[in-house]
Amino acid sequence: MKTQAKADLALLMCTLFWGSSYLFMQMGLKDLETYNLIGVRFGIAFLLAAAFFHRRLLRTNRKTLLHACILGAILFGVFATVTNGVRTTTASQAGFLVSLTVIFVPILSILLRNKPPKRVFFGAGLAMLGIGLLTLSTELQISQGDLLCIAGALCYATHIIVTGRWAGESDTLQLGIYQLGFTALFGLICSILFETPKLPHTSESWLAVLSLSILCSAIGFVVQTVAQKYTTPAHTGVIFSLEPVFAALFAFLIAGETLSARGYVGASLVLISVLIAEIDIKKWRRSKQSGHASAS
Repeated sequence: MKTQAKADLALLMCTLFWGSSYLFMQMGLKDLETYNLIGVRFGIAFLLAAAFFHRRLLRTNRKTLLHACILGAILFGVFATVTNGVRTTTASQAGFLVSLTVIFVPILSILLRNKPPKRVFFGAGLAMLGIGLLTLSTELQISQGDLLCIAGALCYATHIIVTGRWAGESDTLQLGIYQLGFTALFGLICSILFETPKLPHTSESWLAVLSLSILCSAIGFVVQTVAQKYTTPAHTGVIFSLEPVFAALFAFLIAGETLSARGYVGASLVLISVLIAEIDIKKWRRSKQSGHASAS
């Protein structure tokens, strides 16, 4: 198997794990409060990743630690909003709303004077229509959980942009692992200030926390960092766009969650908007034509 194909399969595995995370968050929140869950989840993830790559981490400089601290703060914002969001919305809806990150990234890039292609604006308009169908009630109101998940997508887009700017200035593996530690630290601090920190005390909670820690955080972030060295951003974006599909699938298989007919239409529009924003049809056609030409 080619190296890129292996990398794509590794990213697909990450996407599968992340798709399950919304359901595991709902399970964990039955026993732990929001910041407590974030602190425990990322604390375990950091300890596991740090133990595995401890020699690599010993050579970390102050600049990398500063960048990791800032990224950890942004990542904490992502999961504080999303974890609170899944309290009052379904796991499947949360998955589709957080996938709006793909739309927000190029739009936020305008602030860095990077004009996104026209297809992104078309995708954004389609996404807004999909969000309306997916989330608005008959009274034309959107739930607080849905708003928090959209805010989480905005935070995650910010995290991706900032990571992209700093990735060339630091060891990406060190950056990825230490940000897990700082995210756990911020979660623990907020839990001490606003909650009563504790460890899970039911088997269901431990299953949720360990799945979030090992599969979705420790393995997910490390594998993503390594795999992206061997595949293209276009491949990565399209693979990651499958996350809400996996979220809806897990929610249906394990929790029996279903959407209304209007909700499925809205979810489909959100997914299509993500694909439109990610896939450059013209570039894809040119690559196919050049491939056929070289083959002949």
